[in-house]
Amino acid sequence: MSNNELAPETVTRRSLLIGGLVAAGGAAALVNTAVAQDMPGHDMGTMPADEATTPADPYAAPSSHSGAHGDMITVGMVDHAANGFDPTTMLTEWETGTLSTMEDGQTLRTFEIEAIDKEIEIAPGVMFPAWTFNGRVPGPALRAKEGERLRVVFKNYGSHPHSMHFHGIHSARMDGVPGAGLINPGEEFVYEFDARPFGCHLYHCHALPLKRHMHKGMYGAFIIDPDPALHPEFADVAASRLLGTPENAGWQEMVMVMNAFDTNFDNENEFYAVNTIAHAYARTPIRIVKSRPVRIYLVNVTEFDPINSFHLHANFFDYFDTGTNLTPTLRTVDLIMQCQAQRGILEFSFKEHEAGSYMFHPHQTEFTELGWMGMFDVVEG
Repeated sequence: MSNNELAPETVTRRSLLIGGLVAAGGAAALVNTAVAQDMPGHDMGTMPADEATTPADPYAAPSSHSGAHGDMITVGMVDHAANGFDPTTMLTEWETGTLSTMEDGQTLRTFEIEAIDKEIEIAPGVMFPAWTFNGRVPGPALRAKEGERLRVVFKNYGSHPHSMHFHGIHSARMDGVPGAGLINPGEEFVYEFDARPFGCHLYHCHALPLKRHMHKGMYGAFIIDPDPALHPEFADVAASRLLGTPENAGWQEMVMVMNAFDTNFDNENEFYAVNTIAHAYARTPIRIVKSRPVRIYLVNVTEFDPINSFHLHANFFDYFDTGTNLTPTLRTVDLIMQCQAQRGILEFSFKEHEAGSYMFHPHQTEFTELGWMGMFDVVEG
């Protein structure tokens, strides 16, 4: 354990659950404030004037004041400015690097990544001594196009040896494991390989002990968009995934990295989240325009638990496991499971739904109560 790690007696899962029950009354008030946003024409909690004589619609969306899982969420607010990243912004923040052309005409996309030790706030008042890529957890969501040459300039400003291991196709010397791309503090290494296969991937540090480098925060999403010219039989589908195209502009895309934090370093997580901050999307629901389809790049990097999951309330989605196909692996499902490093693409729509608040979370109840739960705020287009 390094000097800046928290002492073992700080927080346990059981104390968090008990504390959540005790704080339920205060938390409920905070949740109601967060979920019931000030949106004219979108107050699902408002009853008609003649409510005494008007029968309730049994199919109506639940009131934003109904509580649901919200009565057991964290109390207080995280200082996103001090963290240097905001989970809401992080949903749609793609790092696309800089472009140039190589002598043979191939497009070169260059990324610059730094390993930095940094204390971050993962829940109100709860600090975690993280190891980061570019000062954030998860690291930047790298996005490229199939067939490009990728050059990743990695500088280690941290206190331990680190690397970048990409889930993709590359040579052994670019693999980011001990003996191939592992660099010491103060050193630099350049990873270079072609962007393939297309899909939803990830990168992470592969220094040993691996579980320590993973749970400390050294991971991020790595998205390779398909080149429509290489997939003529599914050109329209490929174009819809290619950032910057008219077809892609119609989608509401976001990246979600499911993660967790062992705050007392006993190999058991005390907090769970999507994009690091416990209950971030319960407090600030994700705005969805009902007329436009939704695409989620979902990655699981949870350490110390073998399985994580994603469940969507009141709706179903198509799932593309690893995102390396242009046709769904699963159709019309409302829950999928991922082990660590598994990832995929979810596609769905709220077009046929009424406006309202729709929950999403894992179907491990403990994960939900310890931070991994959010809401989609579906609004008219």
